[in-house]
Amino acid sequence: AGMAAMSVVACSEDALETSPSSSVSSNFKSGFVSMLGRTNVGKSSIINALVGEKVAAVANKTQTTRTAIRAIVNRPNSQIIFVDTPGIHKPKSKLGNVMVETAFGASLDVDIIVFVIDATSEEIGRGDRIILDKIIESKKKCILVINKIDLVDKAQIAKLIELYSNEYNFQAVIPISVTKHKNLDVLLDEIEAYLKPGPAYYDTEEYTDQTLRQLAEETIREKALKLLDDEVPHGIYVETDKMKFRKTKTGEGIYDVSATIYCLRNSHKGIIIGKNGQMLKRIGTYAREDLEKMLDTKINLQLWVKVREDWLVVAAFLMGVFSRRANGRGAFA
Repeated sequence: AGMAAMSVVACSEDALETSPSSSVSSNFKSGFVSMLGRTNVGKSSIINALVGEKVAAVANKTQTTRTAIRAIVNRPNSQIIFVDTPGIHKPKSKLGNVMVETAFGASLDVDIIVFVIDATSEEIGRGDRIILDKIIESKKKCILVINKIDLVDKAQIAKLIELYSNEYNFQAVIPISVTKHKNLDVLLDEIEAYLKPGPAYYDTEEYTDQTLRQLAEETIREKALKLLDDEVPHGIYVETDKMKFRKTKTGEGIYDVSATIYCLRNSHKGIIIGKNGQMLKRIGTYAREDLEKMLDTKINLQLWVKVREDWLVVAAFLMGVFSRRANGRGAFA
């Protein structure tokens, strides 16, 4: 496929200036969209920006998003349901294998794929090549998104467009910047253009089908990843033990939340708790503040740390955790 076979959409003055390729249909449309990309290209950040709420755990660390979270964008003429899949990486454990297979599996059962690449990349790297080959094999409709265009010049964007256009007949190529909030509406317009007429699958007030338990787990996990940095490897699993709404004596609503952070070793447990419990307190404080903003209500959060040495190597346990997403139970970090 050559350049003429696709639509290049870039309405940002800092990118290539052409016109959007399509207009919104008068018929209501709906469909499922998977977002594929190697680790740290900004998939979760893009979804959060599109939805307008913090849905997927965002941290500058590979393998942050462990479950296929559906986020919902409700527009006047459409409902777009996103599946945010884990970043593709070379599996180093059974967990890694499960994550990679989950990512590719989710991408096949959708109406359109959004393939996100980093604008600063000089070539089609190993991770991008793995994903691209899977897309070619699937023959699915796909939109290529070049993220972080605020970090490069127009020549670099043009180079990437030409490079990838020779590999696959993308429905559209859209340079964006999440941090500068550029071309996000254009991306939604293009996705909507390629969806089929259909009903709204979810209530229009919903922005995600995650349960409140999952939202709590994702938030706690994000804070743990950011605060612990590289001190604790990726052997962390968060599960909400209790989440109950009640009213105080003054009639104010409050959620009582109790969650456990599981880790692989006692040494990790000590790091997560910190000296005099300070690290765990910081994780809890930041998670509580975020949850209160998202749920617009008071949160009483209690965190516990326990060691479970076997979960990373037990494939059945891993698959069980992934299947729990329908019930809102458990989140990896």
